[in-house]
Amino acid sequence: MKTFATLIFAFFATIALEAQEITVTGTVTDESNIPLIGVNVVITGSSNGTQTDFNGKYELKAKIGQKLKFSYVGYETVERKVKDKKPMNVQMHTGAQLESVVVTAYDASQIMRSKVSGVPIPRSPYPVNNQVSNNESYDKIEENIFKMVTTAPLSTFSIDVDKAGYSNIRRMINNGQKIPKDAVKIEEMINYFNYDYPQSKRNEPFSITTEVASSPWNTNTKLVKIGLKGKDIATENTPASNLVFLLDVSGSMNSENKLGLLKSAMEVLVDKLREEDKVSIVVYAGAAGTVLEPTNGNNKEKIMEAIDKLRAGGSTAGGEGIKLAYKIAEENFIKDGNNRVILATDGDFNVGASSDRAMEDLIEEKRESGVFLTCLGFGMGNYKDSKMETLADKGNGNHAYIDTMQEAKKVLGTEFFGTIYTIAKDVKLQVEFNPKKVQAYRLIGYENRLLNDEDFNDDTKDAGELGSGHTVTALYELIPVGVKSEYLKDIEDLKYTNTINTSKTDELLTVKFRYKEPDGDKSKLIVKTLKDNNADIKRTSEDFQFSAAVALFGQQLRDSDFIATKSREEVIRLAEAGRGKDKEGYRAEFIRLVKSYK
Repeated sequence: MKTFATLIFAFFATIALEAQEITVTGTVTDESNIPLIGVNVVITGSSNGTQTDFNGKYELKAKIGQKLKFSYVGYETVERKVKDKKPMNVQMHTGAQLESVVVTAYDASQIMRSKVSGVPIPRSPYPVNNQVSNNESYDKIEENIFKMVTTAPLSTFSIDVDKAGYSNIRRMINNGQKIPKDAVKIEEMINYFNYDYPQSKRNEPFSITTEVASSPWNTNTKLVKIGLKGKDIATENTPASNLVFLLDVSGSMNSENKLGLLKSAMEVLVDKLREEDKVSIVVYAGAAGTVLEPTNGNNKEKIMEAIDKLRAGGSTAGGEGIKLAYKIAEENFIKDGNNRVILATDGDFNVGASSDRAMEDLIEEKRESGVFLTCLGFGMGNYKDSKMETLADKGNGNHAYIDTMQEAKKVLGTEFFGTIYTIAKDVKLQVEFNPKKVQAYRLIGYENRLLNDEDFNDDTKDAGELGSGHTVTALYELIPVGVKSEYLKDIEDLKYTNTINTSKTDELLTVKFRYKEPDGDKSKLIVKTLKDNNADIKRTSEDFQFSAAVALFGQQLRDSDFIATKSREEVIRLAEAGRGKDKEGYRAEFIRLVKSYK
């Protein structure tokens, strides 16, 4: 009888144990023990789940006895039974085919707690599958061709520090979607990553780095890298900020990966504010209105309370919202300060000034006020990249796409000062090629940033802005003199013009930079030359090799006419050689994306 009672007790104890809810934690890594970001962790048979953070860590409430399913695009799905409170660490292995992977994305804010006292981040997951409606819009991109130096010795373009193109592509790959060619902006892919360029040693806002080596995707061509790094500004040296948050609360934003993620992302920015900073909040749906008058940056609870109360619904009066946000920014303008509108939206304007042309005219008019613009894109399915790009380009601004809380922490946390503090505006580059060394050239990417050669010296022509600590990289592919190439078409000999330089210089090219101070009207000029050499790219810097890998992948996604290799293995080899220390894991993530995309 005693034995029977013991068995009964053990039976009910087991049932009670299995019904016990505990907090399960752990880390998810790949075969090389590198943390995987954004792995979906779901309780089998339910919709309850979370996502690994930037360090591959997760936290989820589950009952003992339940199973957790770990899924990630390009990796084999793993299932583990919850047994106790010990950390459940998982190593995932590549091999899953995209066609067989069902992607369910969850808001990474589930695994984060608010740093602002009393303002919790919602824990509601947002399931999304890869059958996303395709109502997204992108500007058409015509790939740059090779140009003959004898007829076009100058190449002129505006810098681009936008990084939205890369995080948008990452979102598509993680969701198992086919990537539209016009969504592939190679310069934004390259510039997503930080490079180890030196700080400026002179009284200039940036340093200049150049390298040349053999091209990794074509025989007998060369690749040139031009890199800029903006001077890092210490927190104590940054001017006071007058920020107007312009937040889209229209019906199209009514989902957790839009307005829900936007709220959590804005908390990251609010956490960086100081007492001398001021924040106002304007929202727009069917109409535009002010929900927070100018408030000191140290009053974080009040600011987050206003954001947390926002709800989505109605149409999208984007034009009216922009007018009101700039009006408030101008009324509270801080002389010698940082005056900026921060627009957060999916870009789906459908009331008032909705066409790209109308938005361009409006934002160009507002640019004259001295107020800068940051555009933060959210969501999928109806994302309007073309409008976001227009606004950022014409509004003295920058553009980022927030697909996860990790990206929000990167753009608005780690890179906060680069995102909102401009140290140089209207930055233009002009490269002159030596016709004795270079037969032809092509600029890789920047198709939507090209300028006329005469625009370089014209201080009325708008160009890109450079933020504190930001890096900018441009790549050129060159066909040396004397090399036969299938990419060049014959042109008639010039009768009246002799452009061949008879000097014995070993210069390959000259790079010229023009920029203005943030509040200046007259540009300054910097000139740098690059000497020729025949280095193998395998013997160049890690940054050069990695940027080349990203450029090659982008060209493969665009099905470029100018690359001889479609091999993903070559991209991976280059990226692995250029991975370097990769403390933050972004380069490892790129390699994982390349491996997983079919």
